[in-house]
Amino acid sequence: MPVEPLDRRTLLASATAATGLAACGIQTRKETSMYGLIGKFTATDGNRDALMRILIDGVSGMPGCLSYIVASDPTDANAIWITEAWDSQESHTASLTMPSVQGAIVKGRPMIAGMERIAETRPEGGHGLDS
Repeated sequence: MPVEPLDRRTLLASATAATGLAACGIQTRKETSMYGLIGKFTATDGNRDALMRILIDGVSGMPGCLSYIVASDPTDANAIWITEAWDSQESHTASLTMPSVQGAIVKGRPMIAGMERIAETRPEGGHGLDS
């Protein structure tokens, strides 16, 4: 079957359409100043649940906090994982001076056997975060 040559108008229209379709699949990443932190607390024996309640209760109303997840470790009866996302590192730092956070620290300190800062991250987006 012979192939018909394309006229200039058809060629330009096809190229424009192809470029537009390709651009639809390209997503540019918006630069973010979000700040993330992953930490691990080790509770003293038998105090994990009480410490988790303190950690959860002490975090309400923190300006700039986008997500604060307290999770138990299914393989370690004393381990607690904290995953945080903030609008900025400054908001995270400021939160540590809040009376509710200071109160949680004082109340929880006797139940903490250890603390580790596992990683600092820069959240880029995801379910629940504006990216």
